[in-house]
Amino acid sequence: MVTSSQGSERRSRHAVVRRGKHLTDGPYEDFSRGFAALGELALAGVQVSARATDLATGRVLFSVDDHVVMPTASIGKVLLLVEVASRLTGASPEAFTVLDRAPRDAVGDSGIWQHLQSPSLPIADLAALIGATSDNLATNVLIRYIGLEAVRARTEALGLTRTALLDLVRDHRGPDDAPQLSIGSAKELTWLFAALARGEVVSPEVSQRVVGWLSLNSDLSMVASAFGLDPLAHRMPDHNVLLMNKTGTDGGVRSEVGVLRGPRASVAYAVSTYFADTQLSSRLSVLEGMRQVGLDLLEYVH
Repeated sequence: MVTSSQGSERRSRHAVVRRGKHLTDGPYEDFSRGFAALGELALAGVQVSARATDLATGRVLFSVDDHVVMPTASIGKVLLLVEVASRLTGASPEAFTVLDRAPRDAVGDSGIWQHLQSPSLPIADLAALIGATSDNLATNVLIRYIGLEAVRARTEALGLTRTALLDLVRDHRGPDDAPQLSIGSAKELTWLFAALARGEVVSPEVSQRVVGWLSLNSDLSMVASAFGLDPLAHRMPDHNVLLMNKTGTDGGVRSEVGVLRGPRASVAYAVSTYFADTQLSSRLSVLEGMRQVGLDLLEYVH
């Protein structure tokens, strides 16, 4: 686990937000609002990493320490979904393989399977639960079936070196457990979601399946809170805005990566924060800062 002193050292090292490439050649290409918000968070001791790229051109719209490896909580579950989707290609009957939940898989927090009566669900349904509610129980059952080694191999095959799913979901992490569920850099996560959107992860079929699961995501509490979408139903364009995203939440961690499409442009983005979550005001400030980035992204695509 990261100690409070280690966390303080990390946050102090990143107390100044450094601007990366930043577009200024159009009235809707000014990301100064988001930069200012992230800068205020950094000055308050929040470790910040962010990146956004134009989906069509690959041009970097802004970046803030996007190479830094950050704890990303549930975002690493996307790597599990990629491996699952790769096994369900073509006419594979594996999508209908039914998996049982076991006492060793039990975990709290996010997800709804723990509240349902059914003790067994098909693989494809478990993946949908992860996409929709970041279901922790479904995650653990799939990890035990797929294996973390297979997920790691897939991650390496994708060329990701700063992004990984490290462990099962646990209610409590002991000294022998991985300190985080997942880690990632904004640069790699932005690439991954852009590649998913373009159908380039493993194959168009695999990419499309993962995008379909992620489009069910009901957590629009961070960057996506600025987009005005219905959190329970946004698989189709709404006011010409279409979103595919994944969030990660843990103690002191708020992270989001996604693809936002609009009538003017489309962007892939990632924003991760790591902070001392000791007061509600600190958490609310982080969420508001992420929302400000979202407002800039919305203006760019709309």
